[in-house]
Amino acid sequence: MLDEKAHIFRLRVYYEDTDAAGIVYYANYFKFAERARTEMLRSVKIDQNVLYTKTGVRFVVRSCAIDYLKPARLDDELEVHTKIQCVKGASLTALQTVRRARDAVVSLKLRIACVGRCGRPKRLPEEVASGLQSYVQVRQGTC
Repeated sequence: MLDEKAHIFRLRVYYEDTDAAGIVYYANYFKFAERARTEMLRSVKIDQNVLYTKTGVRFVVRSCAIDYLKPARLDDELEVHTKIQCVKGASLTALQTVRRARDAVVSLKLRIACVGRCGRPKRLPEEVASGLQSYVQVRQGTC
């Protein structure tokens, strides 16, 4: 059963996404995951450029663990399911699964930090923390 709290981003695998064997090149899953997180933010009315202009904050990946489970191939239709495991003061943990139909292809766990213009940690703006609540799996600050 798929989690109803997940944001779902759909994509198709193009030739440019694959290696010589027609299999998705491993690093491209990071691009797919990044696009999915951006679209998740947009789904809760958070525009990252407006947020930066208004608050001076950006999001950076602090750490990432990725597990390659099955290959995806040229022309596959994929979905990136994104859930927020938890939200802390200046960071959040995202769980992302790339799926082909019901099969998990890749699983990612990312720690995303919120940083200010100088690159130092900065508290997540309230509009971000509250906007993401529809995708949060655990209560705030408990991870």
